[in-house]
Amino acid sequence: MSDELGDFSMLELFRLEVESQTGIMTDGLLALEHNAGDAGRLEALMRAAHSIKGAARMVDVQAGVKLAHTMEDCFVLAQNGEVVLQAAQIDLLLNGVDQLLAIARAEGDDALLESLCQQISAIGEQNTASDATGPSAPPSAASPTHSLDNPPAETPPEETHETASDAAATESASRASAPSSPPFGAVAAGDDAVRVSSESLNRLVGLAGEVQVGSRWLRPYSEALVQIKHRQAELISLLDRLNDNLYASGGDEYSKTLTSEIQTKANRCRHLLSDRMIELDDFDRRMHNLSNRLHSEVIASRMRPFADVTRGFPRMVRDVSRQLGKKVDLRIEGLNTQVDRDILGRIEAPLNHLLRNALDHGVESPQERRRAGKDETAVLKLSAMHNSGMLSLHVEDDGRGIDLERLRERIVAKGLVTQAMAAELSDGELLEFLFLPGFSTREQVTEISGRGVGLDVVHSTVQQMRGVVRAESVLGEGTRFLLQLPLTLSIIRSLLVEVGGEPYAIPLARIDRTLKIHTDQLESLEGRQYFTLGNQHIGLVFANQVLACKSGVERKDTLSVVVLGERLQRSGLVVDRLLGERSLVVHPLDDRLGKVQDISAASILENGEPCLIVDVDDMLRSIDILIAGGRLNRVEDRNLAEDGSGKRILVVDDSITVREVERNMLVTRGYKVDVAVDGMDGWNAIRMEEYDLVISDIDMPRMNGFEFVSLIKRDERLKNTPVMIVSYKDREEDRQRGMEVGADYYLTKGSFHDETLIEAVVDLIGSA
Repeated sequence: MSDELGDFSMLELFRLEVESQTGIMTDGLLALEHNAGDAGRLEALMRAAHSIKGAARMVDVQAGVKLAHTMEDCFVLAQNGEVVLQAAQIDLLLNGVDQLLAIARAEGDDALLESLCQQISAIGEQNTASDATGPSAPPSAASPTHSLDNPPAETPPEETHETASDAAATESASRASAPSSPPFGAVAAGDDAVRVSSESLNRLVGLAGEVQVGSRWLRPYSEALVQIKHRQAELISLLDRLNDNLYASGGDEYSKTLTSEIQTKANRCRHLLSDRMIELDDFDRRMHNLSNRLHSEVIASRMRPFADVTRGFPRMVRDVSRQLGKKVDLRIEGLNTQVDRDILGRIEAPLNHLLRNALDHGVESPQERRRAGKDETAVLKLSAMHNSGMLSLHVEDDGRGIDLERLRERIVAKGLVTQAMAAELSDGELLEFLFLPGFSTREQVTEISGRGVGLDVVHSTVQQMRGVVRAESVLGEGTRFLLQLPLTLSIIRSLLVEVGGEPYAIPLARIDRTLKIHTDQLESLEGRQYFTLGNQHIGLVFANQVLACKSGVERKDTLSVVVLGERLQRSGLVVDRLLGERSLVVHPLDDRLGKVQDISAASILENGEPCLIVDVDDMLRSIDILIAGGRLNRVEDRNLAEDGSGKRILVVDDSITVREVERNMLVTRGYKVDVAVDGMDGWNAIRMEEYDLVISDIDMPRMNGFEFVSLIKRDERLKNTPVMIVSYKDREEDRQRGMEVGADYYLTKGSFHDETLIEAVVDLIGSA
């Protein structure tokens, strides 16, 4: 019974996958009728067919594998310019899309399938025959299936791991947005189960989180009552002194009686307050425990055992290993490890990629293993565990490992780095190239691998789940891929930081490290400050500049830095303070807000204060934009702003040399200087910031100086900002045109020296 339920679940997932991907294929094919050379559409079509092929193989629907692979080959030929899809060919491919849907619904026609495959294959054959004099090669590059009696030729020992293994049942990112699917596995005997939508569970998690936060609001009230109790004790002490004074001075009886009555009532209030405080403390403890239990139970209701996603892996490993003539023992550990259902539905594709990758390239043939002194049967291990508040997944084989020197040569051959740079790359940095889009070590395309989509899909899928993936390998001993993911997408483990007096949460999975550095450790290159970490230079950027808020700390010599990013792209984010780690309930932002720059979601802290969760990828892009524009703040610039001194000047010039010379000259005189690389960049900068003076070149790309100055002077808010034009050209017509568009000063670069420029600046805006 459970096996039948499990099979039904996988077939249902396959049907959902096909419906999603055939929609992409239909849209793409219709678009190609208007633009047959649209590379983006062809790429999407190839990926969709590739995904359906992998999904069909996962559930052993061979008809779907055959048709999808034939269509994929046709799209690849079109990508390579060997075929131009006309209306007749698109009609044929649309028929193929309809047949894929019929196969997914178990309504396929074998005769029609065979005919379609032949006709689609003929598209490439006819094109090749029309262009070549000799016989044409078949369009499909799939390798033949080998029996155990006739194993395939051995793979050379130096073959590295393939970085583009075939797609799994859930390869594309569309699986994440697919409709809610039935449970992966059967319900255990004796358990009663109900089906609840993911949206309902997400709302329950959010409400449970709010209850948890609300229960902690009682603590501040309790602490406030303690303060009231102290004040009450002081008041009673004063009354006692007053009463003593009345008796000592022989006061009238009425005053004595009144004072005694006040003392009695005050003591009664004190006892009443003490009793209520004890009750409140007890209620606070009970509510705190109850809210924690509620939150834990709601989170547990989202969890499923890791075994639910591994159901199809043993069959897949068996079939592929037999096809390749290899002997493999698949060992799965941690089957009872609890995983969030959202994550469980999205890790199947990456794991399937990695397992097939290991089978095709990591594991050697029996003959090769014997020669290496290994057992003929290779061990392929998949394990899941909870580690440091994260879900850790390992895919490990004891195969040939990765030849790093051959990988280094391949990277250079593809033009990704120079020979000199490649020689300096560490082993870890070399392995990072495996995750690049389109990177493949395979020369020949087969049904198993060679498209250049495999580990790129693994990396992108893991990154979407706020996780990280890395590879480790020892030549001759094997390779291991490590995936580190959050336990749930509803709860995020974060580092809480303070920027501009406000709390922000940065996902721990995207933080490389945190540290404090002294300003003496900073160096500068081309206007950007950096510090050295190991053998890598890490550029600095201030969080308050990226998030467009004011710094909330005083000037100090030690900076709190959060290193973001991974691999070869890392940046040091300077924050006001590090507040510690927190587990936060993720609250999606209202759809009406659209995409908020640098922010992914929100949460509520224990004290009820709202907190924004940083979108690290978006922030890294914002940092790149600031770097490209040359507008990064420096430590001394920030200090000037914090001190309230230093007039601000914007220098706009497309020459980095001129920008740096002018900036240094002005900074040494106490001015605060920002730079822009052309008129367009300068226009964006001056609309975002307030400047006392703009110094602009004339000849610049995208927008020249005259156009830039004209825009400033036509703007109602900016028209009073002084503008100085500095140009190499000492022509009267340029000077005249500069004054016509509104420039306040015209200076030639060939004539000015330090004092000339500084004197002109002082004339316009005064000293710093």
